[in-house]
Amino acid sequence: MRVVVPCEDDSCMQSMRSGHFGHAPWLTVVDFDENRKPVSMEAVKNADHDAMGCAGVIEHVMNLNADAIITAGMGMPPFMRFTQAGVAVYVDRVTPVVGDVLVKFVAGDIVRMSPDDACRH
Repeated sequence: MRVVVPCEDDSCMQSMRSGHFGHAPWLTVVDFDENRKPVSMEAVKNADHDAMGCAGVIEHVMNLNADAIITAGMGMPPFMRFTQAGVAVYVDRVTPVVGDVLVKFVAGDIVRMSPDDACRH
């Protein structure tokens, strides 16, 4: 399983999670084995939302072959596009550090995002 967490810098587990998917400067990309044990991790520069727009950021993440995204915030257009493409979207708004977010995910303590959770802007 490949999980993407929007974040503020390229320090992966130590990075601060970004407050909003589309405007995150970096993405921490983690591959998990069938037991949800991390087997690889990398920081990937996110597409520039101002230059590429929301659709460009969505395409960038889709090209990473993500199975899931864990976000603090996401608008309805990306939420719908990811959901329709079979990418699970999870939401956590309280955990600031990527490594801690991933620990919660592995433990099953992060819930799937619903349309009511999507940002309206």
